[in-house]
Amino acid sequence: MPSLKSLLPLFKVPADNAELVRSQLRAFAKQIPLLYFILVVNSVALASTHLSSAPAYLTIYLPAAFCLLCITRLLLWHRMPVDTLSNEAVVWRLKRAVLMVCVIGVAFTAWALALFPYGDAHAQSHVAFYMAITVIGCIFCLMHLRPAALALTIIVLVPYTAFFATRGVHVFDAMAANVFLVALALIVILFTNYRDFANLIESQKALRAKQQETQQLSDENDRLANLDSLTDLPNRRRFFRELERTLSHATQTRRRCAVGVLDLDGFKPVNDAYGHAMGDLVLMEVGRRLRQRCGDVAFVARLGGDEFGIVIERELGQVELLEFGRNICELLQLPYVMPDVTAQLSGSIGFALYPDAGDTAALLFERADYALYYAKQHSRGLPVIFSSRHETEIRETSLIEQTLRHADPMRELSLAFQPIVDVATGQPTGFEALARWRSPALGLIAPNVFIKLAERSDLIRQLTDILLHKTLQQMQSWPAHLLVSFNLSTRDIATPEAIARLREIVQYSGIAPQRIEFEITETAVMRDFEQAQQAMYALKALGVRLALDDFGTGYSSLSYVRRLPLDKIKIDRSFIAEIENDATCASIVKSVIDLARNLGLACVVEGVEHAAQLEILAGLGCTSVQGFLFAQPMPADEIVAYLARCPSPVTAS
Repeated sequence: MPSLKSLLPLFKVPADNAELVRSQLRAFAKQIPLLYFILVVNSVALASTHLSSAPAYLTIYLPAAFCLLCITRLLLWHRMPVDTLSNEAVVWRLKRAVLMVCVIGVAFTAWALALFPYGDAHAQSHVAFYMAITVIGCIFCLMHLRPAALALTIIVLVPYTAFFATRGVHVFDAMAANVFLVALALIVILFTNYRDFANLIESQKALRAKQQETQQLSDENDRLANLDSLTDLPNRRRFFRELERTLSHATQTRRRCAVGVLDLDGFKPVNDAYGHAMGDLVLMEVGRRLRQRCGDVAFVARLGGDEFGIVIERELGQVELLEFGRNICELLQLPYVMPDVTAQLSGSIGFALYPDAGDTAALLFERADYALYYAKQHSRGLPVIFSSRHETEIRETSLIEQTLRHADPMRELSLAFQPIVDVATGQPTGFEALARWRSPALGLIAPNVFIKLAERSDLIRQLTDILLHKTLQQMQSWPAHLLVSFNLSTRDIATPEAIARLREIVQYSGIAPQRIEFEITETAVMRDFEQAQQAMYALKALGVRLALDDFGTGYSSLSYVRRLPLDKIKIDRSFIAEIENDATCASIVKSVIDLARNLGLACVVEGVEHAAQLEILAGLGCTSVQGFLFAQPMPADEIVAYLARCPSPVTAS
């Protein structure tokens, strides 16, 4: 036999199970109207059958008070915000409900038994029927609140059975036994129902926990799928999703928005010089700075490599947008203090405004990317907003590119040659071959325009083949001591196949490889140093000479220059333009000349246009120059006449 102590938990509200008690309260609240309906209807019926035999306080006043209590309780339960109650409030409500059930059970039982002595046998039978049917109905309404159901069963059925079993009337004896057995069955049903209800709640709780876990995994997968793991910034996919959302909102609200594309200037040399681990630290710091500056103003993402995207949903004018961009650029220019090294780099930004620059995400991004390209070409380290001028340039560039694709390069391409002059003798030591393109449709196109387009569209390889063939063919008639300097693009040294093609052209020409000098820009070398180094050694093995062009405009370090098989360094013309007035330019040129001498390399200074510049360069130790002071680039058929005009006869070296 279970002890009384072991039975006590059956009469307690499970306060430690928040899910269960809240579900109990929710289910009980739904049964309250039916519970009080049973009590009121049955009580009114019982009171009406005793009106003529029982006192008024038992047939009118007490039933009226009971009914009023039931209606009041019903209204209170109807207004109860079950779903917003705290767990403590839910437990308190259930405990109070159990107590209230006990009070009501005692009151109605006492009232019914008080009516029994009045009236005839039929009225007494009605009392027995009322108590039995009412308690059974109420127990069913209390199925989800086991403590209340059990308490009501005991409060009503124990007195009921004891009272009617002692009346000495066979019918009442049978009714007492019958109700007692039914009560036992109801208790079994109650326990089974409560167990199933509790299991269902636990199952739902487990299911919700599983769903929550699944949702968390889904959210985490979504976060990882849209997050750049290195910088903790959103990635390219997330960027374009945000851009589409922002653009849609701007379209609906007829507001302006902006998209920006940011690219670091000088990151690759840092990455190559100090290793990828250091490069990753720099990118992480860039991401931190961008988050710090953009904050709630803009959405920033890493698009890949050292390129970042910015979406600005807030409406900014051009002045505000440029100020915002300048702040970012200034922040990126601050030193990157890393373990054992401090790096210095900058960032350029291109912006495109909606709806000025476009009305689709793809078009806005393309225009912002063009503005970035323009910034890197003309305003490195600064922001640029896409404008109508850029729109015109795009149209013109597109037209030139399409014309170039359909051109006959063998017929339309030509060469101009500019002499490289020995400072001491005034005599040319060679010529630099410069590409020229005269389109039948567009006329003469500037080399810096069509060469860049050819590099972007991969047409440069075809142009290089044709121009190198023509250059070496022209050399057949030159004096044997003259060299030719020929420019190679990044794509011309990008693969072993490209190098093999150059070797084949040189060998087929019959020109001594020692008379051929390939110029490779510093930028092209730094774009992929390892590949450029391999390509240059392969060309060097052919016997040609190699020059590093535009030295000083990129980010190469002395260690890179030392590791390349160079014969010559060419100092960019940008240092010569102000050399007469800027002592810094003179110092830089002097340093490079001394560097070349110490490394055993020749050095050529480009862009010499005035005699005063030449005098300064001679004083700095310069031995070879190139520029308009000596000659404009000339067609091949004018070279003989130019050589004849030189100060003294040309002799073989």
